[in-house]
Amino acid sequence: MTLWLSLGEKQRRVTLPDAVLEQAGISQCSVDGETLDVDARMIGPGVLSLLIGGKQFRCVLDRNVDGDAVVVAGQRTTFSVADPRSLAQQSGAVAGVDGPRSVKASMSGRVIRVLVSTGDEVQEQQGLVVIEAMKMQNELRSPRQGRVSRIAADVGETVAAGDVLIVVE
Repeated sequence: MTLWLSLGEKQRRVTLPDAVLEQAGISQCSVDGETLDVDARMIGPGVLSLLIGGKQFRCVLDRNVDGDAVVVAGQRTTFSVADPRSLAQQSGAVAGVDGPRSVKASMSGRVIRVLVSTGDEVQEQQGLVVIEAMKMQNELRSPRQGRVSRIAADVGETVAAGDVLIVVE
């Protein structure tokens, strides 16, 4: 599988064997044509340990309203991933402002607060739900102005990355 990874201002072509996607472990990957032996292990929700060329890196996922980022050695670097297999990315289509929009958990954690109720009118970027992961609280915000049509998670519930928590119409 080949992905385009934008790290800050740099764009990299990353090729991963399908086995990496199924199970972390030692594998060969390619970054801009250079082959690397990588040992990748998830050591917690949103925390990845990488061993590359004898050097160890602890990578912590940091998702917030400013965008996705990874923190390595105290340095925060924004990133985005483009998968050329994605039909939406190939056609340039993105979710529009019309229709329901799901707010999904960015990482595994526990719901500690739900800030809205079904039927509430919300503004774009208004806080909807707070998740605690790795002793950090992350407030997930509304992707658009609209009405909360569904709340799919309760306070105290454990959620996985990608779980739908709230739907805004």
